[in-house]
Amino acid sequence: QLQLVESGGGLVQPGESLRLSCEVSGNPLTYYAIGWFRQAPGKEREGVSCSRPSGGTTYTADSVKGRFTASREDAKNMVYLQMNNLNPEDTAVYFCAADIWACRNSDYAPSDFGSWGQGVQVTVSS
Repeated sequence: QLQLVESGGGLVQPGESLRLSCEVSGNPLTYYAIGWFRQAPGKEREGVSCSRPSGGTTYTADSVKGRFTASREDAKNMVYLQMNNLNPEDTAVYFCAADIWACRNSDYAPSDFGSWGQGVQVTVSS
């Protein structure tokens, strides 16, 4: 069974950066598409980034394009979300998710993913 554990969240000021990490265990990361999602209080979970395996296509939400970058190190079974120029609207719980069949197009959804991390809080506030 695939397990995902996020880390790296915290409290930052507007304009600052954070890098979230997600450690994947149970199976080689190589086979899996990886999604990053976030959920703010009272809102639905929304997709941030979705990446096919083996250097395939990455879909990035318009709201974070140019500021957030997803990456992965398959040899280390690690995935990352680099978040720059954060603003208060980025405040949410962030989740990584994995599934072999996900990220086939830009219309990806949480229901496409079978394995999830526990989530990590990111708060952007002055």
